[in-house]
Amino acid sequence: MTIAVSRIEEKLYQNRYLVDSGRPHIKVRAHSKPSTNLLALTRVCPAQCYELNDNGQVEITADGCMECGTCRLLCEASGEIEWNYPRGGFGVLFKFG
Repeated sequence: MTIAVSRIEEKLYQNRYLVDSGRPHIKVRAHSKPSTNLLALTRVCPAQCYELNDNGQVEITADGCMECGTCRLLCEASGEIEWNYPRGGFGVLFKFG
């Protein structure tokens, strides 16, 4: 018996994303030193949209965001990110639901 193991990257590949150029729905507010929660986004975002740049700042590339709300739970209340739903017709397009 063979067990198929699928990776999250293979599943994410099934989704499509319509980019709203110049109008990202998530923005990281300017910070001198990222908080623990902001740093956590570089590890817990399922689409890996957050990364640490060479200056030690957390940046986001919203292209590919699954709009799961993880970043909202961790950082929106503190004001570290600004999150809005994408404009109609833009954002993630789930292939299987």
